[in-house]
Amino acid sequence: MIRSQKGTHDILPSEIWKWQKVETLLREIFNNYTYSEVRTPIFEKTALFSRGIGEFTDIVSKEMYSFEDKGGESLTLRPEYTASVVRSYIQHNWVQQGNLHRTWYMGPLFRQERPQKGRQRQFHQFGVECIGSNGAEADAEVIILAWKIYEKMGLKDIELKINSIGSTDARKKYIEILKKALEPKKIELCPLCQDRFDGNTLRLFDCKNENCKETIREHAPIITEHIDSEDQEHFKKVQTLLDAVSVPYTVEPSLVRGLDYYTRTTFEIQGKRLGAQDALCGGGRYDHLIADLGGKATPSVGFAAGMERLIIAMESEGLFSEDDNEGPILFVAPMGEKALFEAFRLSTIFRDAGLKIEIELLGRSPKAMMREANRKNAHFALMLGENEIDSGEYILKNMRGGENIKSDSENILHDLKSLTD
Repeated sequence: MIRSQKGTHDILPSEIWKWQKVETLLREIFNNYTYSEVRTPIFEKTALFSRGIGEFTDIVSKEMYSFEDKGGESLTLRPEYTASVVRSYIQHNWVQQGNLHRTWYMGPLFRQERPQKGRQRQFHQFGVECIGSNGAEADAEVIILAWKIYEKMGLKDIELKINSIGSTDARKKYIEILKKALEPKKIELCPLCQDRFDGNTLRLFDCKNENCKETIREHAPIITEHIDSEDQEHFKKVQTLLDAVSVPYTVEPSLVRGLDYYTRTTFEIQGKRLGAQDALCGGGRYDHLIADLGGKATPSVGFAAGMERLIIAMESEGLFSEDDNEGPILFVAPMGEKALFEAFRLSTIFRDAGLKIEIELLGRSPKAMMREANRKNAHFALMLGENEIDSGEYILKNMRGGENIKSDSENILHDLKSLTD
C-alpha cells in the first residue's frame, strides 16, 4: 500500500468542516479590514527565497524543497509567503494602482524539517501584507488584525508579545554586541546554537533548550537599548495605538524573529496550550525587502500564521461543536424503484433552490436509512414510497426531536425553505 509522505497528512471529510469554518471566518475578517486576496504559485525560482529570506536562515540552508526543472533552472516549493507576495508586487507593478496595498493569502507551504504536532513538512498558512506605509499606524493595524482573528475564533489562552529591533544598521550593530557578550559562553550553548552563532545569530533567541534560554537571559544585551530615538518613538506609537483599542500585549526584548528582512516592530501571538511549539502567529515590519528583490524601496509590514496550530488551539479550548458540522437539511429515503425517480426529481428541485439535500443510494431498509439520516446529522428525513407518491402528501420527519411537518407536492419546497430561514 502506498501511504502519504512523511510530514504530510490528509484533511479527511470527517474533519474538513473545521477548516472550512476557520476559512470562512478569516475571509469575513479580512474583508472587514479591506484586505484583498492574492494567490501566488506554489513553486518559485530558488533565488527568490535565498535572496529574500537570507542565505544563513534555517529555511534556506536546511529546509527548502529545491529541484532542477528540465531546463536546468533551480526551483523551490514555496517555504513562506512574503517573498512570493513581494515578487508579485514588483512584477505586476502594483504601485501603479495606488500607494498603499492591503493583501492577504492562504495556502500550503513546504519545509523539510522534523515533523511534530502542529509542524508538518506540508503545512498551511494564512497571513497579510500591508505594503506602502512606514507609519506606526500600519504596524498597529496589522497587529490588531492578527489579535482580532484569534479573539473572534474564541481563543482565550493566548498572549501577544511585541518588540522593536530597530533599523537594519541598528540590528547589525546589535548582532556584533550580542556575539561579543555571548562569546565567553558559546561553549555552554547547545550544538544548534553554536552552529547559529556566526551565521544567524538572532536565532539564538528562538532556542527551546532551557540551558540556552537561561544563558541568553543572563548575558544577552537588550536590543531596545541599542536602537535610535526615531525607532523608539515609532515603537512607543505602536504601543499607544494598541492601548487605544485595548489589545493586551507584553513587551518581550528577546523577540527578534529569525528572518533577515525584519526591521523595527516584531510581534508574536502564542497559544498557552500548545507546549514548546507555541507560536500561533508571527510577523513584523520589513522596509528593505522589496528593494532587495529588485523593486523600489517600499516600507511594509505583515504577519503569517499556521492553520494547523490554530485548529489545534481551538480544539484544545473546545471551540468546535458537532452542531457546526452542518448536515443536510433533508435526507431523501426512497422505497422502491418508482420512488427512486421521484426522489431524484424532488431533490433536483430542492438543490436548484439552494438547499443541501442527500439521497439514499444504497437501497437500504427504512430502518437503516433512518439511522443514516441521523448519522449524517440531517435536519429532516423524507420517506418516499408509493403511498406518498400517489397521494402527493409527505411527512418531513424531524430528526432532531421536534414536530414532524406535514406537506404536499405543491408546498414542500416552500416548507423546506422556510425551515432554513
